Amino acid sequence: MTRVWKWNRPVTVREVLEDIQQERSIAYTTVMTVLDNLHQKGWVRREAEGRAYRYEAVSTRAAYAAALMNDAWSQSDNPAAALVAFFGMMSEEQRRALSDAVRIVQGPESPGPAEQPEGARPAEPREEREPRGPGESAARNPGSATERGGR
Repeated sequence: MTRVWKWNRPVTVREVLEDIQQERSIAYTTVMTVLDNLHQKGWVRREAEGRAYRYEAVSTRAAYAAALMNDAWSQSDNPAAALVAFFGMMSEEQRRALSDAVRIVQGPESPGPAEQPEGARPAEPREEREPRGPGESAARNPGSATERGGR
């Protein structure tokens, strides 16, 4: 999946093979089998082009990572403690990225926690817009990302 995500366009087995062979030796049939397995699992779609296929990711790498984080967090018996521990592991750069992401999700019209009137409820989370896994949206399938496989 890393190679398919890296190019962000439909790719052939030969293109992936040549890319990987810059780092190590690998057989054409191995790459073809892995891409076929990813297609069968629903992680990539494919379209015939002559005698070959072009493979394209069904979901973005960011959506996949988000689904994994959501899955791990939702399995915690204490989600707040899990978040505190996770935030404690973050670098300063990651914390800034998180703050930026929270501002984006809340939007410019949402007041920060210190600016909310007393007794006001925080804004409801917005529905995820990208697929979480192979052809699924968060609203339709809140299932686990690990159950869907992930390569």
